[in-house]
Amino acid sequence: MTNNAFPDPNAVFPVPGINTVTYVKPTIKNKNIIVGDFTYFSDLDFEKHVIHHYDFYGDKLVIGKFCQIASGVNFIMNGANHQMACVSTFPFYIFEGWNEPIPSLDKMPLKGDTVIGNDVWIGQNAIILAGVHIGDGAIIGLNSVVGHDIAPYTIVAGNPAKPIRKRFDDELIGLLLKLKWWDKPIEEINRLIPILHNNDLKEVKQALNEIMP
Repeated sequence: MTNNAFPDPNAVFPVPGINTVTYVKPTIKNKNIIVGDFTYFSDLDFEKHVIHHYDFYGDKLVIGKFCQIASGVNFIMNGANHQMACVSTFPFYIFEGWNEPIPSLDKMPLKGDTVIGNDVWIGQNAIILAGVHIGDGAIIGLNSVVGHDIAPYTIVAGNPAKPIRKRFDDELIGLLLKLKWWDKPIEEINRLIPILHNNDLKEVKQALNEIMP
């Protein structure tokens, strides 16, 4: 439960004096866009950056908590995909006057829901393609085009985006995935901040091992 002493996940403008950084969750109207608490966007009108997201496809964009999404990031949903297995890729069915009904979904090149984990940093002007799953703690470099799944705590960049390196060793990644700090109550996250913002990874491992059940 939050009060004046704690951050409010339903504040649209969470940075005092700045009206160009928004918490995404309280701005969402589309039922097929699901965003966790405290994920922010360095711009306004997040839904305009979810492109080709048509109701009849039913695909979802699911984003976890505490993600950091830079300005210019776009999520390209399944409606952008044309039928490449056909002789022509032209979508006659969406335009007036052509004698073609909308194809059944099993004939469409659907790639499923797009799922972004928790504490993911997506750099400026990156493009996330339909059906991609990005793991917790990943970092997406600016101007990257992400068309494949990204493992947790992995840095990727480029077009197409390729792994640069893991952020941490497997032991620390395992501890963080077990901790799931983003699911803790606000009071507990506040207590964990000295660990979360400690760049001495040896100390971090020791501290996490001490608090793990």
